[in-house]
Amino acid sequence: MSSAGIFISIMAALAVGAMSPGPSFVVVSRIAISRSRLDGLAAALGMGAGGVVFAVLALAGLTALLSQFEWLYVLLKVAGGAYLVYIAVNIWRSAGQPLEVSDAVNGNRALRLSFMTALLTQLSNPKTIIVYASLFAALLPRTVPLDLIVALPLGVFAVEAGWYSIVAFALSARHPRRLYLAAKGWIDRAAGAVMGGLGLRLILSGLSAR
Repeated sequence: MSSAGIFISIMAALAVGAMSPGPSFVVVSRIAISRSRLDGLAAALGMGAGGVVFAVLALAGLTALLSQFEWLYVLLKVAGGAYLVYIAVNIWRSAGQPLEVSDAVNGNRALRLSFMTALLTQLSNPKTIIVYASLFAALLPRTVPLDLIVALPLGVFAVEAGWYSIVAFALSARHPRRLYLAAKGWIDRAAGAVMGGLGLRLILSGLSAR
């Protein structure tokens, strides 16, 4: 298969994975609805940056290291799950608080917070690097051409940031915001429950693997 064919195959598989509901979708959608469209786009960039980190680590062969030192993989799972639970608790606690949303720019600090929240959420799931590494191992040749080494991280960023930018644009529109504000308490508690459940499942799967 040509380099272009390999690249397209990997990007198509990653696009399907990015569109699957999970903690990343919960975080980006909530940031876009409750803060601003620009915050949502900053979160999308954070997801893209996290994807690039996973792509580089997969290309560097970190999966082999994780398989050799199982305790490290367990530690990453438990730490990632704990971070998701932390986010879930914060979302749940803010469910009853009134919220005033605006499309105005909230300042660089707020945008950095949205970016870092999304980036850490993306990086909190070590299973993602296994997905990346599995795809790379299955589709890449034994000797990876330089053009693919350069193109894959860029393509991953485009897929992750592109999809979550669509999510941010769609959910920061006026109608979704009205729906969110009308049922903020229920939506936040549901989002917190989902996020907490995902975090606990990650922790338990890590502990059960010991």
